[in-house]
Amino acid sequence: MSKVSSITTLFLDIGGVLLNNGWDRQMRRLAAQHFDLDYEELNERHHLIFDSYEKGQLSLEAYLERIVFYRQRSFSPEEFRAFMYAQSQACPEMIELIRRLKARYQLKIVAVSNEGRELNAHRIENFGLTAVIDFFVSSCYVHLRKPDPEIFRMAIDMAQVNPGQVIYIDDREMFIDVAQSLEIRGILHRDVKTTGAELARLGLTLN
Repeated sequence: MSKVSSITTLFLDIGGVLLNNGWDRQMRRLAAQHFDLDYEELNERHHLIFDSYEKGQLSLEAYLERIVFYRQRSFSPEEFRAFMYAQSQACPEMIELIRRLKARYQLKIVAVSNEGRELNAHRIENFGLTAVIDFFVSSCYVHLRKPDPEIFRMAIDMAQVNPGQVIYIDDREMFIDVAQSLEIRGILHRDVKTTGAELARLGLTLN
């Protein structure tokens, strides 16, 4: 069997691959500066509960109550949420690469990502990701987070594929290692050019 015919599915991270990260350390630091918050306190509170938030066990409202609005502020939760949402940006060249490969090879495209529900929904809608991605195995929906291998097993079951038919693209090496331990081929994403070259090496080329 050829490389091309053996690959039927791409698993993709969203943050760091198709879009920038949704709510990372840099964005929390920007939020602290913008709203004149104590960054260290904000970050410490975030780390205490972000696991529950990303697993869908807390709403964004409850999450923000615990990290920001546990006391009176001069700004509203709506203002803070709007700031969070505004930090998201697309990686259009990467989205276009995946769109073209999907069309050429009739690939199944599955997002396997860690994100809270409201932010995830905003990013999917705002950047039209349903036009590229067939379904979303997001931590907030399945109540599992990477690097738990169970989220990858769930994605395999939901996609109804064998691990050997899948390529997984992520910007986190640990997550790639976990996927590879399940016999999923992995590509560590750094930029569109190198990821495109790796996909071509595995048989998915646009030339």
